[in-house]
Amino acid sequence: MKATSRHNPRTAVPGASGRESAAPPPPVPQGQVGLHALRALLQERSLLAALAALHREMGDIFQLPLPGFDPVVLVGPQANRFLLVESRDDVRWRTEGDPVTQLLRQGVLVVDGAWHDELRGKMNPSLHRRMFGGYVETMWRTLDWASEHWADSGTVDMLVDMRRVALTTLIQTLFGADVRPHIRRLWKAVLKTLSYISPGAWLLWRGIPRPGYRRALEQMDAYLYEIIAARRQHPANPSDLLGSLITVPGYDDGLIRDQLLTMLIAGHDTNTALLAWSLYLLGQNPGVMAQAKDEVDRVLGSAPPQLETIGGLKYLDAVVNESLRLYPPIHIGNRTAARDLEFQGYRIPAGKRVVYSIYLSHRHPAYWDAPDAFRPERFMNGGARDLRPYVFVPFGGGPRNCIGAAYGQMEARVVLARILQRYELRALDRPVHPHMGATLEPRPGVLMTVRSRPIDAEARG
Repeated sequence: MKATSRHNPRTAVPGASGRESAAPPPPVPQGQVGLHALRALLQERSLLAALAALHREMGDIFQLPLPGFDPVVLVGPQANRFLLVESRDDVRWRTEGDPVTQLLRQGVLVVDGAWHDELRGKMNPSLHRRMFGGYVETMWRTLDWASEHWADSGTVDMLVDMRRVALTTLIQTLFGADVRPHIRRLWKAVLKTLSYISPGAWLLWRGIPRPGYRRALEQMDAYLYEIIAARRQHPANPSDLLGSLITVPGYDDGLIRDQLLTMLIAGHDTNTALLAWSLYLLGQNPGVMAQAKDEVDRVLGSAPPQLETIGGLKYLDAVVNESLRLYPPIHIGNRTAARDLEFQGYRIPAGKRVVYSIYLSHRHPAYWDAPDAFRPERFMNGGARDLRPYVFVPFGGGPRNCIGAAYGQMEARVVLARILQRYELRALDRPVHPHMGATLEPRPGVLMTVRSRPIDAEARG
């Protein structure tokens, strides 16, 4: 039976007597339902397809019965609000033993409670919108640098080059360092680090040996400790992320490393996926691309993007939001119940892992018309204001929404505008599928042919 908006979620915890809720556990797929999910998994070679099949037949709450990994899966705006807001104090983000916790240690992404709130409070100012005026020029100049090798009528893998843009921009704007001289030697280490935290056999076997990562992780640490030491020796901008953290009494290099690595890995990878998916969808929809390009020409002319002008790109902003809807980089959220919970009449016991599917929420037929179609106009003319709360959550929600959400959206608009301003793009006819790595990214890549558009010296900056 398909879930709709008629459900009324309730939160319940053991009372003073300690008695547990009499509610049943969430349903487990059996019989034909399980076979349908297995068939979808084998046909599309994607766990997303299997989850979509289970959601269609079981509704907005069910268990995923895998050996060693049997989380409760929640879908839809009510589920999102329940987990992100109503039960925020009754669930934990941190899971000891997970690779992401082992990698980020005390990073803001993997700590809970007051410690999370303190770290976030120290980091927030460098990601506030008032800082963006100084970031925008770095964003478009980085795109110009990364696209210098784009030969006319040549083929470019936008997944690769958008990673170069996102990684370089983040390190320069937030860490005050120029990674370009080091990017070649760090490239494999970055990809290997992402692989370390991507879903894999470790989900089913927590203690599985994982050789081959040590050198990459050591390279990442060495680079970060190097730029921390350089900043301590030569204090510079105290308002960027690194400068802000160094000035906090008691924050040692190890704790600062944890925050920098958190932002480097989580921040650049999500922006990479967003940019790559946006370009893929533009390439698959030439009419949308033409309309976005016309808007860029009308609003920006030949001048590079600026904070004062980028806000006029309403249609491009809708393209970005629709890309986030269809292919949210953070496609699933993860929590662990700290105490017994109840949702939609089902009991979620303490200690149970709970995941909420942003991907399925964004394609929920009860809340989206033609949910699998690419329609940027959904977000035009006040359409975003009409959305039900928590139905569109590409950056999570509640007190733990993504700390870099505004930064990521700004970068997407600036970089896409600059590309459309300077280049004609055409997508190659090659199948692309969503890959569940550290983020949801287009595999095997986004191949496009590029041709320069005539621009004057002003557009070249």
